[in-house]
Amino acid sequence: MCVQIILVNFRKEILALISKTEIDSNVVINVDTPEDDCCDVLVVNDSMAIAAHNEDGDFDVIGNTYLLKCTLSSGLSFMAYSYPGELPTCAFGFNSYGVAFTLNAVAPMKDEIGADGIGRNFISRGLLEATDIDDALLRIRSSEASVGHNYNLIDVKTRQILNVETASRNRVSVRHIGATPFFHTNMYLHLHDQVKQVQDEHSICKEKRAAVLPKETKDDILSLLGDTSDAKYPIYREGPVVYTLCTAVINLDEQTMTIIEGNPKKGKVSHVFSLSSEDFKASIGNVSADCFPTPLPKAVLP
Repeated sequence: MCVQIILVNFRKEILALISKTEIDSNVVINVDTPEDDCCDVLVVNDSMAIAAHNEDGDFDVIGNTYLLKCTLSSGLSFMAYSYPGELPTCAFGFNSYGVAFTLNAVAPMKDEIGADGIGRNFISRGLLEATDIDDALLRIRSSEASVGHNYNLIDVKTRQILNVETASRNRVSVRHIGATPFFHTNMYLHLHDQVKQVQDEHSICKEKRAAVLPKETKDDILSLLGDTSDAKYPIYREGPVVYTLCTAVINLDEQTMTIIEGNPKKGKVSHVFSLSSEDFKASIGNVSADCFPTPLPKAVLP
């Protein structure tokens, strides 16, 4: 069982190194594209400071994700949206220091993968213990990552958001988020000149659509993340393979994380958590795992 859990947490790295001739011909595995299609809208201006994230996943995880709440022996507490068998978290989370983050997969070409690097799930687990945004960035920079990733680092105490793109061989690019809303999905945007990447059509279409949609208010941002106008490549995913499981909205001014079920345009709030250190510590308790069922879309019910 321990070996299986380790393999699950290295799945992206392992699949990228398997020759397609070694994979059962009856199993279709595309190792050159992101296995999920998460995306974010980030903005820090005079009127709002928000990181909004669509968490997308495969059909088989619907109803099987959960929120892990934990207090470590050091006194640090954290909460993370998690998947069965995986370390917290490959999605999003926050801790009692007021540090939060969301994650997006990217798609470097196979020859950009470092066979002797650290798995991205282990890096993001370390981020849950970051004391501030500088410590979080240091943890990313000091990790020899195997597969590239996109980290959106959030510090509610200093009202900062950083968009960080990484690749193997310690390649890291940092973008400070400011007044202009920034949309990120599953392709490199500011490390692209250093990394060979797959030209993911879905990401390209989502970026083009996001560029023309308004992003002046929080409602605008939620409407963008709920956009389905492109039937083939929507921002909000409704199957048949990949679904948007939930939307997380981190409001730095209100110091809250809100989780929305269903299309975020409809605003069906399922959880609201305080990111204030004292409130968070008081409410979290010791260790627990709250089931976070995602309703099975009616369109695929038998």
